[in-house]
Amino acid sequence: MDLAGRLERHLAGWLGAWPPAGGLTVVGSEQRTRPGWDGKVYPVAGVATPDGTVLSVPPDLVEAVRAAGDDLGTVARALPGLVGRPDARFGRGVFRWSHSLVDVGDPEAVWLPPDDERVPPWLAVFNGDVLVHLDGDGRYGAGVGRKRHDANGSELSVATEERLRGRGLARRLVAQAARRVAEEGAVATYLHATSNAASARVADAAGFPDTGWRVLGLPVAS
Repeated sequence: MDLAGRLERHLAGWLGAWPPAGGLTVVGSEQRTRPGWDGKVYPVAGVATPDGTVLSVPPDLVEAVRAAGDDLGTVARALPGLVGRPDARFGRGVFRWSHSLVDVGDPEAVWLPPDDERVPPWLAVFNGDVLVHLDGDGRYGAGVGRKRHDANGSELSVATEERLRGRGLARRLVAQAARRVAEEGAVATYLHATSNAASARVADAAGFPDTGWRVLGLPVAS
């Protein structure tokens, strides 16, 4: 199963170019002007690796962004103003992808449509079926949502209710969801804040190692 190839196709489509050519590569993509998985427009997106960075912006801003500087730090300071969001703060997070499909034991969980009444509000926003663990009385306990960016890549998000934490539910849900994504012909990605140690442990256990890649972007209005 060529998960690496799926990732390359996903990033090439999502950003407008991949892999990086070394240093900082600024590319223009119509994806930065179109609604994303949640209906919002994300004018800046990027992925940085130890081998280089691809930064994707709207096509009409490519020259201005390139003129802002040759290194990511300088460009990052200019980006909010260039995209008309002077108060926004350029952000970096950990970018992981499913290098291997692991089996850590499937939890008792069901796939549900996001509009199912048992799905909590945070999961109801996703644009694909969600994987949910329910208590014996049918109460929501934990779940994974899929941000289906395109046919080649789906980003996973997981959360567990406090009463059920420490039981390994999150890592098992993420591993199961990654297998579902792979069965559908895509690769699963997993993003989290650099300070989120709990999320990092879940990712490591579910087959998403930290290889030094970072996701880049600007927040968008709600």
